[in-house]
Amino acid sequence: MTDRPLKQVIAGAETSDGAGVRIKRSLGQTQAVRLDPFLMLDEFGSADAADYIAGFPSHPHRGFETVTYMIEGHMLHQDHLGNRGELRNGGVQWMTAGRGIIHSEMPQQEEGTMRGFQLWLNLPAAEKMTDAGYRDIQPEQIPSINVDGSQIKLIAGNLVLGDTAHRGAESGRSTQPIYADLHLEPGGEVTLPVPETHNGLLYLYEGEARLGDAALCLSAANILGDGDQIRLTAGAAGARLLLIAGKPIGEPVVQYGPFVMNTSEEIEQALRDYRDGKLTA
Repeated sequence: MTDRPLKQVIAGAETSDGAGVRIKRSLGQTQAVRLDPFLMLDEFGSADAADYIAGFPSHPHRGFETVTYMIEGHMLHQDHLGNRGELRNGGVQWMTAGRGIIHSEMPQQEEGTMRGFQLWLNLPAAEKMTDAGYRDIQPEQIPSINVDGSQIKLIAGNLVLGDTAHRGAESGRSTQPIYADLHLEPGGEVTLPVPETHNGLLYLYEGEARLGDAALCLSAANILGDGDQIRLTAGAAGARLLLIAGKPIGEPVVQYGPFVMNTSEEIEQALRDYRDGKLTA
């Protein structure tokens, strides 16, 4: 087994999206700052309702998936298909925009903390025009694995730990994504497999942790170098961090706001379809 080193750090940049929701964006700050197959990673977190209350009113998407992980808070999803989904503490919404979806994501609280992440996962060309849909994953559906006193919430993908294979709440996608929330106890050490075929990152959002001998940066996409496993050590107060990895697609990416396709012509078609009310047809 070969330890994966820290290759690059992409610090989260303060910005806003939707109707003024304050976020920290690491992947996706510009269209050059991506990690195939991942297009964007946003962290949101505030106890000030003014930072999130306006939410994300109705807007379109085509050509990729969004994965929203709510650590704390309450959000309501509604889409053009008539679907409604409640996203609460510890829950995940996995939405496939496919050929087109028009949806909204609106806070259902007027005070208190709202905290979580949204990840944009690209789709290969052969899947970009698939039917739209989504899945609400409840907290109790996410496997929780104890490893040497630390906890792993396995949202997506597969992990083989010792002689035991663990399967996340979501699996079977062509990019084979791994998405895990790691809670390391103070001074805790854990070694996890991450396939050498996958691009990957660690996002530290609480505490302190090291990858091998390198300190991880807080609120940043800590990009992994080559190898097939990671060795993590938490600081004196413990650590909470995301492990996100996926098999790269290796295709051209052309993005215009909420549309992500492979060519400029496909983007122009998406714009025409949206204008003509055919985006979701």
